[in-house]
Amino acid sequence: QRRADKLERLLPPDNKIITAPVRSGQLVVAERGDLTVVGSVTSGAELVAGGSIHVYGRMRGRAKAGAYGDESARIFCGRLEAELLAIAGLYKTNETFREGLSGRNVHVFLEDETLKMEVLA
Repeated sequence: QRRADKLERLLPPDNKIITAPVRSGQLVVAERGDLTVVGSVTSGAELVAGGSIHVYGRMRGRAKAGAYGDESARIFCGRLEAELLAIAGLYKTNETFREGLSGRNVHVFLEDETLKMEVLA
């Protein structure tokens, strides 16, 4: 098992691009790389990536970047309406998002072990 884990870490990133809307109940995973969605993510859908997540559209579901502990992972949302956002296990739910972020183009990242959210111009 340990040998398989070591080999897995040596594999190149496996980035995934989704060009259709991600619907409620769907789970999309990019284990060894970034996940890009060109479209919207509806409420009840979930995105998981070992790297960063990019959503070029409305983000209503859940997004978990850095799923295996990558603290440099980031989340980019074209229009933030997410239920939950997480990076490397640290998360925020929509009830705890700072006022003024809803519906905006947002960048989410870790800084000093805190999940930060910024509006992108």
